[in-house]
Amino acid sequence: MPGRLARTLCTAVAASVVAASPALAEPAPGTGTAPGAPARVEAPQSVPGLLKRLQTLYQEAEKAGERYNGTAEELKKRTAEAKKLNTQLAAARAALTGARQDAGRLARAQYQGRTGFSVYLRLLLAPDPQRALDQSHVIARAQAGTTATVDRLSGAEERAEDLAAKARAALARQRELTKREKEQRDTVQARMRDVEAMLASLSEEQLAGLTELEGRNTAAAQNALVASGALSSTPRTPSEQGGEAVRYAVEQIGKPYVWGAEGPESYDCSGLTSTAWAAAGRAIPRTSQEQWRRLPHVPVSALRPGDLVVYFPEATHVALYIGDGQVVQAPRPGTEVKVSPVASNPLLGAVRPDPGGEPLAAYTPPELPDGAADGADTGYDAPDAG
Repeated sequence: MPGRLARTLCTAVAASVVAASPALAEPAPGTGTAPGAPARVEAPQSVPGLLKRLQTLYQEAEKAGERYNGTAEELKKRTAEAKKLNTQLAAARAALTGARQDAGRLARAQYQGRTGFSVYLRLLLAPDPQRALDQSHVIARAQAGTTATVDRLSGAEERAEDLAAKARAALARQRELTKREKEQRDTVQARMRDVEAMLASLSEEQLAGLTELEGRNTAAAQNALVASGALSSTPRTPSEQGGEAVRYAVEQIGKPYVWGAEGPESYDCSGLTSTAWAAAGRAIPRTSQEQWRRLPHVPVSALRPGDLVVYFPEATHVALYIGDGQVVQAPRPGTEVKVSPVASNPLLGAVRPDPGGEPLAAYTPPELPDGAADGADTGYDAPDAG
């Protein structure tokens, strides 16, 4: 199903509820919240307005978190690359030292006159030309060795210079990514302070209203998705690896959401999905955006357990499909890994990490723990707020 249709289906009811709520005014230039500064909270009074504002804040935080995750992943790769280059550079410098020592010995031998005449001159002047001819191959090898020594020195110098330049470039890139990672971490923390400030401003009555409205919106979006026929009711079996990914994800239910976390004690959304598939023996991209961009897309109507369901227009959230219209997800800060309806957030589409995997002939889904579906799907149900 096209992403535009899916998003329309999943957001239709929510949009009708919040349409009448006050619009969120854009801050005047220079009045926005600076990273690290306390949020200036002006929460709308209506429950739909509160829900819309909180969803906006969480989406901003998750976008920033996924950008941070992407940079952190690239930094890991560049750090490994720099380490490899430094190892190669050390070996090249050792080879260069050896080549210079060989060249030094050759230079000393030439200076001391031990290099001798050429093969042809030896043949011309030798008292026994036949013996000189028999030894010519030895002399030729010695001359070839001299040439090889010079060539080896030249090649070692070029390789060492090339690797040194690459190592310097890798170090510069590593420093740039480290700086960017810190800036993105600060942005995420600032966004989360905005959320915390808004939650702290709400009463218990407002929080209860938010939870109730979110539940109604999610149920309506799920019903609309099923009614449209876009979500097939035909049970499908996973591949062997898909079944392993599902089992792993279900075992994580109840663990807290922590942005940037990849387990085993806590997860963010893409940390859960990437680690679940890694546990099944298949490496997939770390972030939801890269999972959406690089993994093969499949129609939502063809979902099978183990597939990944991606949410929001910018692919900033992801969950793992477990069958029967349900996903396992790490929803937002303040929640735990849980089971949710597939339409708990606005759908973008679905991807399959193992498109070549053959479906199992028979499959028994893992048993869900008690309370697996408890808790808010959007992560603002904070017990300390109010």
